[in-house]
Amino acid sequence: MSNLIRWEPMHEIMSLREAVDRLFDDAFTRPLSLSGAWSLPAVDMYQTDDEIVVKAALPGVKSDEVQISVTGEVLTIKGEIKQEEDKKDRSWHIRERRYGAFERSIILPTDVVADKAKAEFENGILTITLPKAEDVKPRTIAVKAK
Repeated sequence: MSNLIRWEPMHEIMSLREAVDRLFDDAFTRPLSLSGAWSLPAVDMYQTDDEIVVKAALPGVKSDEVQISVTGEVLTIKGEIKQEEDKKDRSWHIRERRYGAFERSIILPTDVVADKAKAEFENGILTITLPKAEDVKPRTIAVKAK
C-alpha cells in the first residue's frame, strides 16, 4: 500500500507568508545589534529660546560609564555596559539584555556653550542641557512710537 499525500497549494502559500512575516518581524522589531553590542541608544532632542535639551535612554547604565563630548556642532554620547559574570551552572532560556559599547553622535541645530552644559542621570534617562550661544539666541527689538 502506498502513502499518498494530498497536495494543498494554499498550505505552501501560507508557509511562504509565515516565513516572510517572520523575516519582517526579525528585521524590524528586534533591536539592531551585532554580537550583543549596543550601537545607537534612543534619544529625544528639543530646544527652547535659551537651550537645547537632549534625553537619551540608557537603561542599566551607570553614570560613571557614560562619556559626553561636544566637538563643534556634534554632541557625542558613548560608553559601555559590562556583562555580568557568566556562571557555568546556568542554562539560559532567554537573553535579550544588551552588553558592550555604545555610541551616538547628534548634530546640534545651533551653536552652544559647551563649557556651561549640564548632564543629569535619573531612572535610566540621561538629560543633557546645552545653553545656546548668545549670538544665536532670539533678541527682542523694542518698537518706539514717534
